[in-house]
Amino acid sequence: MSDTNFDLVVIGGGPGGYVGAIRASQLGMKVAVVEREHLGGICLNWGCIPTKALLRTAEVYHLMQHAEDFGLSAKEISFDAKKVVERSRKVAGRLSGGVGMLMKKNKVTVFDGQGALAGQGQVKVTKDGKNVAVLKAKYIMLATGARARTLPGLEPDGKLVWTYKEAMVPDNMPKSLLVVGSGAIGIEFASFYRTMGAEVTVVEVMNRVLPVEDEEISMLAHKAFEKQGMEIVTGATVKNLKIGKSNVTATIEKGGKAEKVTFDRVILAVGIVGNIEDIGLEKTKVKIEKTHVVVGKYSETDEPGVYAIGDLTGPPWLAHKASHEAVICVEKIAGLTPHALNTSRIAGCTYCHPQVASVGMTEAKAKESGRKIKVGRFPFIGNGKAIAMGDDQGLVKTVFDADTGELLGAHMIGSEVTELIQGYAVGMTLETTEQELMETVFPHPTLSEMMHEAVLDAYGRVIHV
Repeated sequence: MSDTNFDLVVIGGGPGGYVGAIRASQLGMKVAVVEREHLGGICLNWGCIPTKALLRTAEVYHLMQHAEDFGLSAKEISFDAKKVVERSRKVAGRLSGGVGMLMKKNKVTVFDGQGALAGQGQVKVTKDGKNVAVLKAKYIMLATGARARTLPGLEPDGKLVWTYKEAMVPDNMPKSLLVVGSGAIGIEFASFYRTMGAEVTVVEVMNRVLPVEDEEISMLAHKAFEKQGMEIVTGATVKNLKIGKSNVTATIEKGGKAEKVTFDRVILAVGIVGNIEDIGLEKTKVKIEKTHVVVGKYSETDEPGVYAIGDLTGPPWLAHKASHEAVICVEKIAGLTPHALNTSRIAGCTYCHPQVASVGMTEAKAKESGRKIKVGRFPFIGNGKAIAMGDDQGLVKTVFDADTGELLGAHMIGSEVTELIQGYAVGMTLETTEQELMETVFPHPTLSEMMHEAVLDAYGRVIHV
């Protein structure tokens, strides 16, 4: 490719990088994306999308096992692990190919290789140790994402001890599984493998599962997982893993007592680290804190002309945060006046069974802020649509500022709550108070009616419980 001069070069073609590139092209910039592996990044290829395909398979399998509850008959229910994985990979491949088409449509030039800063306004692209090109641009966006964190004594071998990548492409379903960490990634895999028949143990160092969620929601999730047959061990650590020929023996310590337990497979889900290596940061003014790039409110770094977005920077480490952050960054570069990202209004979703979703402050955080609060709750068992669906276990919870009526947070557990949560996110962005929410007419019969009732409950006006 002879043309190497651009207005913007994006290093990394994940959900932040490619979205930022498209928006920049829409604003009239000449844009290049440098991607070393797959367009769409971890999200489309090894994260958000293929895991949801696996979890959809688990959901259908669960429904088939409970066909009689719906007056149906399904006998000799089974699955083909190879075909389950194949479907997941096809879904990922389809979307990754779609990103390639979007790049062409928006006239974004894609360079296949590793990108690294190479002096002011320059990006060196290499592939397999060979030089591909040196790109020049006034602006450079770093969007290299993150990878799975590892701990001493808990290193993955890719065969018996897995990261998320290996967990998505099992050659067969393990009979027993240890999941280390109960954040969104760990719990989603625990949920998938348990539904598919594995005996699952989850070990979490904090005192509850899904520790970033509202405590009430965490407790309900804990009970639901145990009812499904998971063993949940909180306030515990996995000290080391001894890898054998066909299994792994874990030393699990809790309350000063250590126990050795053997599993067929282990999944490590203990967080992420930013991909800060090999991108040329060493001779720049870019600051790093705990493997993540430090940025300002418009994603600017301390190096002139260099920006960083997504999992490479601070939390929350979510694909939709990266995409929105990239758009704001590009619009600022283009001279527009975008609003800086308010991370407190970004919804988080966990696609386990039952699903968990939240936005804003937990009840505990709202109290810690010194506000007087009002809390509303509505159970799934009081909702006609949930009962008709056969999914009547769950809760919708709202937290309001008692003085102003501001919606401070919303927290949900139950069927399809990952689709419902955006209603509250929109409300928070619009700075909606309880009055507007109560005056909104919610369609019947829908699960969304519980959102209305949870608001009403916070103000002593709940109808259906």
